[in-house]
Amino acid sequence: MLKKNALALLAMAVCAPLWAADVSEDDALNLADATVETTQAETSNWRIFTEAAVGRSTVHEWGVPDRKANTQRLSVDVLFDKKLTPELRAVLSNRLDVNHQPDALGQQTVNTLKELYLGWQPQSDRVLDVGRINVRYGAAMGYNPTDFFREGANRAITSFDPNAIRENRLGTAMLRGQTLWAGGALTGIYAPKVSDAPNNGDWSADLGSTNNRNRWLLAASHQLADSLNPQFVLYGDERQPVQMGLNLAMLLNDATVAHVEWSGGRQKSLLAQALPLSAGVSQDEVFRNRVATGLTYTSANKLSLTAEYHYNGAAVDEAVWNALRTSSVVDYANYRYLVEEQLDLTTRHAAFLRASWQDAFINKLDLTAMLRYNLDDDSKLSWLEARYRFDKSEVALQWQLASGNDSSDYGAMAQRRMIQALFRHYF
Repeated sequence: MLKKNALALLAMAVCAPLWAADVSEDDALNLADATVETTQAETSNWRIFTEAAVGRSTVHEWGVPDRKANTQRLSVDVLFDKKLTPELRAVLSNRLDVNHQPDALGQQTVNTLKELYLGWQPQSDRVLDVGRINVRYGAAMGYNPTDFFREGANRAITSFDPNAIRENRLGTAMLRGQTLWAGGALTGIYAPKVSDAPNNGDWSADLGSTNNRNRWLLAASHQLADSLNPQFVLYGDERQPVQMGLNLAMLLNDATVAHVEWSGGRQKSLLAQALPLSAGVSQDEVFRNRVATGLTYTSANKLSLTAEYHYNGAAVDEAVWNALRTSSVVDYANYRYLVEEQLDLTTRHAAFLRASWQDAFINKLDLTAMLRYNLDDDSKLSWLEARYRFDKSEVALQWQLASGNDSSDYGAMAQRRMIQALFRHYF
C-alpha cells in the first residue's frame, strides 16, 4: 500500500496541470522551491577542489584520560553537472576524505557518493529525476525537522558548520518529479528499499544507510505574498505513521527575516526507538512535535546574524536525560548512537547562534562564529573560522571547543578541542 500511494503522489507531481496558463518559458525556468539545486556556471560542467588540513585535537574517550593528537586530512571533491541534450541533464557529486587521526575521531578513508542522477525536463515547467539525489528541506539553519532524508546520510563530518554537514552527505536513491507554476512548485519523491543494513566500507555506496526501507515525500509551496512563501510537506515511512511538515520564512523588514520550521506526527520516542526491548520505556506512538524558529539579520556591511530556538518532542526531557546519564552505560550509548544517526536533538530544548561576516575588515576575508547550546544540560559547542579567499584558492583557520560534563550532550564528544589550518584549491 505504501508503494502504491507513493507512486500515485509522484505521478501527481509530474502530471499536475500548470495552474497559471500565462507562464513564459523564462519565468518557468526561474521558478524553484527549496529543493532545486543551484545550477553550475555555463563556463564549465566541472567543479573540482582539493582540501588539505592539519590540526591538533584533544581526544576524549570513556575511562581514558584526555590526550592530545595531531590530525591530517586530504579531501577531493568533484561535481559534474552537464546538459547532455536540451531535455536531459546528468549530475555526479563525490567526495573522498583521507584522514590521519585517532580511531575515536572516525574512519581513516571515507568516500561519499553525494549524488549520481539523470534529470529529464520534457517541458519548461516539469522535471523528472532518477538516481541518488541529496534532497535538503528546511527553513532553519541549525536544526531541520523537515529534512526527512538526513537520517544515516553523513559518512564523514569534517566540519560542524551546518551548511557543510548538509552539503557533504550521501544522497538517497529516488525517483523525483516536480511541477512548477507561477509562484510555486509541487514535488513528489519515492525512495525504495535497496538494502537492509548500512555498509561502512571505505568505498561503499552505502545504500543501506539511505535506502533501508520504502519512503515517500510530497512537498508543495506557493507564494501568498511578496514576503510570504510557505512550504507544506508530507512524509511517509513504513516504520511509522505519516509525518507532516511546514517551512515558513517571512521578511520583517529590509534586513530581517523570521523563519519557522515544524514537523509533527504520531511516532515512538527516540528513547523507545533506541531501547525497543526495555520494559521501563513506553513503546506507545503519540503525536510529537519538532520546531526550529528564529531570526536572521543582515547588515549593510555583509554581517549576518542568526539566532534560533530548537525543540524536539521525541527526545528525552531534562529529568529522563539526567537519569539516563547516571544509569546504564549501554542504554546511554545506544540512545546517543541513534540520535547521531538521525542528526536529531539529544534533548528537548536547544539554542543556536551563528554570525558570519563577509569581507570583514579587508576584502575577501570571511569570519564565522557558531554556538550550539543544550538548554537541558548546559553543554556547549563553539566553533570559529577565519577564511581568506584568493581567485582559485582559500586558506582558513578553525577552532572548536566542546564543553560540559563528561556525560552531557557536547561534553561527551570525542573531539573536545580542535584547532586546524586548511588550504583549498579549485581546479
